[in-house]
Amino acid sequence: MEYARLNNGVKMPILNFGVYQIPQAETKEAVLNAIKIGYRGIDTAQSYFNEKEVGDAIRECGIPREELFITTKIWIDNYGYEKCKKSVEESLKKLGTDYIDLVLLHQPFADYYGAYRALEELYENGKIKAIGVSNFYPDRLADMCLFERKVVPAVNQIETNPMNARFKDQEVAEKYGTKIMAWAPFGEGRNNMFENVTLVEIGKKYNKSAAQVILRWLIQRGVIIACKSTHYERIQQNFEVFDFELSEDDMNKIKELNKDDSLFFNHQDPNMVEWFDNMVKTRREQQDASKEKKNW
Repeated sequence: MEYARLNNGVKMPILNFGVYQIPQAETKEAVLNAIKIGYRGIDTAQSYFNEKEVGDAIRECGIPREELFITTKIWIDNYGYEKCKKSVEESLKKLGTDYIDLVLLHQPFADYYGAYRALEELYENGKIKAIGVSNFYPDRLADMCLFERKVVPAVNQIETNPMNARFKDQEVAEKYGTKIMAWAPFGEGRNNMFENVTLVEIGKKYNKSAAQVILRWLIQRGVIIACKSTHYERIQQNFEVFDFELSEDDMNKIKELNKDDSLFFNHQDPNMVEWFDNMVKTRREQQDASKEKKNW
């Protein structure tokens, strides 16, 4: 495993296992498999609704807590100073841990200023080892770094893959000492990314898959990664990226695939803001309905 050094000196695994869209019933097993393979970073979020299952895996894995790096994210409806503090305490209970290694603000909407002040206080009190943001565009990140902040964000987690490489975002982040962290490094297979001719041909040179080439490309850029799968073989394959190095020529060939366009959504689109709000409200209602049904 390789590690990134965050701006406060904390070491973070450069390759983390993500649990986005993994059903609760499958999360614990997937996390246990990832830890067994060698992952030491686990990436979850309040809006994934599987923090408890991640916590169950942490307790059962047999690895000392200090050797694991746990990331979670605060959802929009928990923004604001008081609500954010309370939600972190809830996340701590669900994860079954005394501290969280990294806590991010999940989206650049609502009262993220108040929420960030809460994270700063929890960081100073030792409940959180590092804090940051997610899906913040360069102007919003600069705002968070410059104005009345006690703690500069350590991480900005953003969509980053060969088709949406985010070079400018990385440049701005590094100017302020912030690391970018890739979500959807494979673009969830969109645009036939796993069959892309350039990535496949480069992979043949190293006896690696297109997915492994993508992960190696990000690692050599200094980008932290969250990648996921529920299939043991793929979880293992994604971890086998520390035994080769892409040439400068190959790095440049992959760079040329960049379209500077999201494969998913634009956070600056008002319709998308409404979609985010409705999506999680609906999921919370479904979760609450499921809990009520179990209690009958």
